[in-house]
Amino acid sequence: MSSRMVDFFAARGIHYGWIVAGTTFLIMLATAGAMGAAGVLIVPLEQEFGWSNAAISTAFAIRILLFGLLGPFAAAFMNRFGIRAVTVTALTLIAAGVGGSLAVTEHWQLVLLWGVVVGIGTGLTALVLGATVAVRWFEQRRGLVVGLMTASNATGQLVFLPLLAGIAETIGWRYALATVVAALSVALALALVFLRDRPADIGLTPFGAGTNPPVPPRTRLGQLLATPVRVLIESARTPVFWALFLTFVVCGFSTNGLIQTHWISICGDYGIAATGAAGLLAVVGAFDLVGTIVSGWLSDRYDNRWLLFWFYGLRGLSLIFLPLSDFSFYALSMFAVFYGLDWVATVPPTVKLTAARFGPERAPIVFGWVFTGHQVGAASAAIFAGAARTAFETYLPAMLTAGVFCILAALLILTVERDRTAFPAPRPA
Repeated sequence: MSSRMVDFFAARGIHYGWIVAGTTFLIMLATAGAMGAAGVLIVPLEQEFGWSNAAISTAFAIRILLFGLLGPFAAAFMNRFGIRAVTVTALTLIAAGVGGSLAVTEHWQLVLLWGVVVGIGTGLTALVLGATVAVRWFEQRRGLVVGLMTASNATGQLVFLPLLAGIAETIGWRYALATVVAALSVALALALVFLRDRPADIGLTPFGAGTNPPVPPRTRLGQLLATPVRVLIESARTPVFWALFLTFVVCGFSTNGLIQTHWISICGDYGIAATGAAGLLAVVGAFDLVGTIVSGWLSDRYDNRWLLFWFYGLRGLSLIFLPLSDFSFYALSMFAVFYGLDWVATVPPTVKLTAARFGPERAPIVFGWVFTGHQVGAASAAIFAGAARTAFETYLPAMLTAGVFCILAALLILTVERDRTAFPAPRPA
């Protein structure tokens, strides 16, 4: 079946890597819907079961933690078991967790399903899936592919939110979750049919490459789990790792942790209804799709350090501008467009720098640790912004802090040397 599909697309001048990339795009879009669904559950669960906001948030906090911490190990699992097997397992876990939550009656069930099961499932894919596909299947256009994957993940979380919120308000939160399960089922079918682990498995080379890179030897489970830790220790000895890690902490702080988590509350302080705020997030998501794809295209053609300098710098200025504006329609529209174009445009250049400095096999694991920094920053912003709002009755300190951090990140990324750093070949695990 694989040979027939390869021949079918080759006859039409399409490298099968683009089919794998397109399938991964749709898979990450579906998993993003599951991530975004959490935002519409808090109020319905409070009303139906009487659980506190803090209790419900505990389950979602566990999911966010696992989502970040499993990234490096997800890359190692993909190296050992293959992209297809790990993705199918992840989609099955997410669908089971979301579907099982339709019947929850106790708080511990929510923690188990949404915190642990969905957390592990989403953690097995995260942004590492897109980075691994780009590194394995593409020598050329790698930045563009990473941009597509990143846009799918980030935009899906924002665009799905108004849709799921509308379903939850009109016919119930269970129907909203059922919609997510249906999308995950379609993604699972696509993964089984179209995903393949490496170009060599179907007699191809990566897009734009003349030969296939060597395949690392298979490792035992204990060694497999130790590999991400070993890669972290080795990578942490280099300044480039800390530049990428710390700038990605700022990336998470200034996006998921601050805007995605607190946006509705931020707008509420200025008298904007929740539905209107969710609609603005959808606008941010739509422009993010454009901005991230363009970022991937640019990262194939220009110095990635300077791209990140401008992305972080301009994001910082937009975050400083917003709380100082009057939150008028024009100010919010300008922010939604400008900030949306820059929402996660930082990911493709970061992946490209990681791949250039650490090599194609080590890069997915290193990026997994860098992405862990992103989630640490997101969690820190969620807590800090909430504390600032409670203490000062305004989000101004959090917004200005995020803006200043972005400008510092823009300066920090320029400390990365332009020339590729020499790394020894990774030792067999």
